[in-house]
Amino acid sequence: QVQLVESGGALVQPGGSLRLSCAASGFTLEHYSIAWFRQAPGKEREGISCIHISSRHTHYIESVKGRFTMSDDDDKKIVYLQMNSLKPEDTAVYSCAAHFGAYCSSVYHPRAYDHWGQGTQVTVSS
Repeated sequence: QVQLVESGGALVQPGGSLRLSCAASGFTLEHYSIAWFRQAPGKEREGISCIHISSRHTHYIESVKGRFTMSDDDDKKIVYLQMNSLKPEDTAVYSCAAHFGAYCSSVYHPRAYDHWGQGTQVTVSS
């Protein structure tokens, strides 16, 4: 069964750090781009970062650039999102998604993604 499973969400204080994981089962990520989306209460889902696994090319939206970093493991089964200097406005449900055969772009179209995880809650609050 092909699926993505996120983990690592938690309650953290402003300025803190978290690392989210996106684990693939039933397939490897080698020929995919993996994006992280987030959705805050009352807001639309937004794509925030992307990594093209084979080229390691990445993209980040301005609001997370310099604070968030994507990486993957050597087995091409897990993608990570390291989040530093977290702010209350980063509070959201974070989901990963896989897009087969595509490079990352600055525009995130949710419908283009083939597989989605269920999401993990990140809450930044004192």
